[in-house]
This record gives sequence, C-alpha cells and structure tokens, in this order.
Amino acid sequence: MAQVSLYERLGGAFAIAAVIDQFSDALVQNPVVGQQSENPQLREWHTNSLGRLPGLKFMRTLWVCNISGGPFEYTPTRPGHDNLGLEEAHRNLKISPAEFDEVAAELGRTLVSFKIPDAEQGEVLAAFAAHKGEVTAGYMAVREPA
Repeated sequence: MAQVSLYERLGGAFAIAAVIDQFSDALVQNPVVGQQSENPQLREWHTNSLGRLPGLKFMRTLWVCNISGGPFEYTPTRPGHDNLGLEEAHRNLKISPAEFDEVAAELGRTLVSFKIPDAEQGEVLAAFAAHKGEVTAGYMAVREPA
C-alpha cells in the first residue's frame, strides 16, 4: 500500500491555498512581522507592497504544494542555492531568527484554525523550519564581522 503524501493529507491545492490565504493576511496584521513591525523592511513591505500580496500567496501555495509532495513545481522568482532556496527572495527583508520564529508561530496558529491534525502540522512546520537559515541569511550577513 502506497503512503499518502502530505499534500494529499492536507487536502490538496485548494485546501493549501485556503491556509496560505489566511496565513498571508495574518502576517500583514501581525505586530512582530507585519505593518507595525520594528523591522523597517518588513513594515515597508506589509504597508506599501500589498499589491504584490496575491502573487505572493500564489508563490507560497506553490511552494507548500511542492514541498508536501504535490504535483506542482515551485520555481523561485530569484533562485537561491537550489530550486526551493529562499535566501534571495528574503535577503533584503533582513528577517531575524526571532521574526522567522514568529512567522512560523503564525503558520502554526493558522494550521490549528483549519483543524489540521498534529502530525501534519508538525510536518509542515518542520519543512518551514528547514529553511530558517536561508530566510534569515540577509539579517545574519549584516551582523557578521567583516
């Protein structure tokens, strides 16, 4: 018997898109990483770049569909070290490890609100956490001694 993919257990593209839609909107309002963030790059993006949010939701949905074993391929707009690499897309935002953790917490809250089972929540959050170094690379680069 073949194992059911995480993509299938999450409910496929439409269910993943619904989660990403709510998650993305929640990030805009999140006081740590959204419009009121102390990080000027995040604050700027969540205030003045919201016209790009529908496309970002699409890209996030493709990314989750891809990493969860779905039939979709994610191709980054700015390739990183590999096809799922996220460092170049996030470098200029200078996302700190604490800000990354808050985004992960927001994703966790969103998964709970959709009643995603604990096992699947863990798999999604582990896949997200696996890219922490890439997403925080811009922040870490400005903190490293020359």
